[in-house]
Amino acid sequence: MINWLVYVAIAVGTGLLFSLGQAWRQRVAREKLASADEAARKIIDEATREAESKKREALLEAKEELLRGRNELDREIRDRRNELQKMEKRLMQKEESLDRKSDALEKKEAGLQRREDEITKMQEDLAQLHAQQRAELERLSGLTSEEARQLLLKDIENEVKYDAAMLIKEVETQAREEAEKRARDIISLAIQRFAADHVAETTVSVVALPNDEMKGRIIGREGRNIRTLETLTGIDLIIDDTPEAVILSGFDPVRREVARIALEKLIIDGRIHPARIEEMVAKAEKEVENAIREAGEQATFDTGVHGLHPELVKLLGRLRYRTSYGQNVLKHSLEVAYLAGVMAAELGVDAVLAKRAGLLHDIGKAVDHQIEGSHVQIGVEILRRYREAPAVIHAVAAHHGDEEARSVEAVLVAAADAISAARPGARRETLEAYIKRLEKLEEIADSFEGVEKAYAIQAGREIRIMVKPDRIDDLMAARVARDIVKKIEEEMEYPGQIKVTVIRETRVVDYAK
Repeated sequence: MINWLVYVAIAVGTGLLFSLGQAWRQRVAREKLASADEAARKIIDEATREAESKKREALLEAKEELLRGRNELDREIRDRRNELQKMEKRLMQKEESLDRKSDALEKKEAGLQRREDEITKMQEDLAQLHAQQRAELERLSGLTSEEARQLLLKDIENEVKYDAAMLIKEVETQAREEAEKRARDIISLAIQRFAADHVAETTVSVVALPNDEMKGRIIGREGRNIRTLETLTGIDLIIDDTPEAVILSGFDPVRREVARIALEKLIIDGRIHPARIEEMVAKAEKEVENAIREAGEQATFDTGVHGLHPELVKLLGRLRYRTSYGQNVLKHSLEVAYLAGVMAAELGVDAVLAKRAGLLHDIGKAVDHQIEGSHVQIGVEILRRYREAPAVIHAVAAHHGDEEARSVEAVLVAAADAISAARPGARRETLEAYIKRLEKLEEIADSFEGVEKAYAIQAGREIRIMVKPDRIDDLMAARVARDIVKKIEEEMEYPGQIKVTVIRETRVVDYAK
């Protein structure tokens, strides 16, 4: 029982305590809420007061800014008004100046009109005077104005023709002198930079013998050895009274070289009979073939010409055993290549092309004894067959004038060919051909009207022509020289060039008595 009462007392106490705590907490919360409301009212009041203060300040600042803007605007308006007043003043001054100038111009225009009227009247008077003078001149001269005009124009035309002829002659002379000077410089430079040796070769070769007894061994029993050698090589062996020598004669230089090498080998070996001759000729042919190939390769190496077809290289090597007027054709081709290359370099054109065309220009001479046609035609066909460049083929075709040169390199190859052929000692010709050439030169010169005498001098390199001064004047002398040059080029073949000199002189002779 007591325990139950204790429990009840505790429960009641606990409830009272809870109620008291709850009441306390509610009181504290009400006090805090009242305090917060008071603080909020204070904050709102302060914010309101501060906002009012800032509003008043902003209004004051806006009024001040407005006042400043108005003052600046007033000042700007005043400045512009002053500027407008100044501009109006300047405009008024300009208008006054323009009015004064306009008045002056009107006065000048009036004066000019008066002068124009006076000039018009004077021109009319002059026209009348001119007509009167013309009528008087026509009456005195007996010619109309048109006839006098034609006569005057004819005199002027004759005078102009003479002046034009003199001017043309002067320009041609100056151009020729300048061109000749430039050409001489280039050619002399090319010749100085390359000077080849020239050795005259013949159509025979001489083989030395150790003794005269060897001649009998070469002939053999009943001539079988010499017949075998001649049959295999195609070369004639001349065994005569010449001591210790055998002469090999033939127009094919390659065959002659094969015969010479074979005979020298037989002489050294000592065993001379038909079988041994066949063996030595075969060995000699191989040696000559190797020598031909090496000569062609050496020529391309020396000139710096690369990319040639192997057959063209062999044909170049064959030129080593080919001569023209006593001049070795391979040496001549090398010289032409060097000369053309140097001149092309001096002129600023394709030196490689000129050198290549110069090396190949006489390639047709390697086989011209085997194929019909000139060496130019044969060379062109060979180059086309081995697909050489068209520019090289054209230069080869034009180097003897068979077709007109269309490139500077073609002209240079022809010039280099003429220079090489014209070197002293480069070529030789028979006395009969030399005399005929000189006679032909003088005959061509004598065939022209007005020529008194003609002399071929300097071994046919120059011809001097005396003309009759009463029939040939200075202008006609120049024309005669050109005509003679043209006829020589058309009718003659000659190495190098021929200088034509026309001499016209007037001699006055008197005697003191």
